[in-house]
Amino acid sequence: MFSAVLGLDSFLSLFSLALDSISHRKLRSFLTMLGIFIGVASVVALISLGQGLSDSINGEFQKIGVDKLSVTPGGSAISAMYASSKLSERDLAAVKRVNGVEKAGYMMTRSMLAQHGDKKTFAMVSGIPTSSDEAGPIEEFMGMEIEQGRGLNTNDKYKALIGNKLATDNIFGHELKLNDVVILNNTEFRVVGILKKVGNPIVDGAFMMPGDAAKEVMGSSEYSRFVLKLSSGIIPSELRDEVEKALRQSRGVTKKTQDFQVSTSEQLLESFNMIFNVVQAIIIGIAAISLLVGAIGIMNTMYTAVLERTKEIGIMKAVGAKNSEIMLLFLIESGLLGLVGGVIGVILGFVMGKTAEIIAGQALGTDLLKLYFPPELIIGALAFSFVIGALSGMVPARQASHLRPVDALRYE
Repeated sequence: MFSAVLGLDSFLSLFSLALDSISHRKLRSFLTMLGIFIGVASVVALISLGQGLSDSINGEFQKIGVDKLSVTPGGSAISAMYASSKLSERDLAAVKRVNGVEKAGYMMTRSMLAQHGDKKTFAMVSGIPTSSDEAGPIEEFMGMEIEQGRGLNTNDKYKALIGNKLATDNIFGHELKLNDVVILNNTEFRVVGILKKVGNPIVDGAFMMPGDAAKEVMGSSEYSRFVLKLSSGIIPSELRDEVEKALRQSRGVTKKTQDFQVSTSEQLLESFNMIFNVVQAIIIGIAAISLLVGAIGIMNTMYTAVLERTKEIGIMKAVGAKNSEIMLLFLIESGLLGLVGGVIGVILGFVMGKTAEIIAGQALGTDLLKLYFPPELIIGALAFSFVIGALSGMVPARQASHLRPVDALRYE
């Protein structure tokens, strides 16, 4: 057994001996690696899914373009539909007068009871402009494309566009089709277009009608959002101050009491990425706790290995093995436990991530959650696993290397 070790002049001989030790204790080795590969699998799956989601949303913002400004009441776009003070016709007229604004679209949104046949359900109803000088920004900003039928025009007061999810999820007992009639507040709307699936729940579940009809059935002429398309060559961040100034004057507020927000596409994307990165870091941190548990398991196993092989260590040192060679042998063994656990973890993480992607696509009807699995993630996970394993075995390995040959040979 020690023929390959007597010289200790080759790293491969140390590697072979460490591998032999692991293979002779299969169950213990598997249980030791359990914490490592569970931790690695969790972290890899979360990072790959998180990066995939981030890339998908960044791609959606790139489709929107950088020549837009979004105006929402309240502190953020998310709080727009719940803000106590909405945007008004006067506000819309004010932003249209700002030099550099080519088009100004709007959206008015409210949850309403919708009826088709004898089935009723609540739907997110949105009123949008239909004139060509206004419709562009909203359609582009929301990523709306027609899959069946046509879009809305200026003569379509009681016509509607519906999102793909609303059309196909059998909410009313069957799929909605072109020319089906849906009743909102005792007013009939005929479906003239079905939107393409975009993976955005707001768009995919939307019921969109002309702005004039929305004002009638909602009993209000207040808006929940403006989207401004800027003239060619205008930089959104530079025009934002002018838009804010016009709105403050229209609404009779000061800079300190400003009750609306004007955002560029870049600002919205930066806000999302900042919040998303914080949430992802917290979740990955929680998942990484199992890596600490795995590291403790490796340390415990290596301590046990040192005790079991004390006499063996004494023989190796008696025939000339150096302290550094004994230490390296145990470090390789603990590193291998971490590395093999990492390999299993990477494979399991890929399977977990792919499963989550498929389930999200089928259950949530979105293709935004995509697995991103680059080579650097695999290499990083394996390298990290090996380092964790080696560091966990550092103290036991040092203890083994400092055993006195006489004491080790007399150990029972």
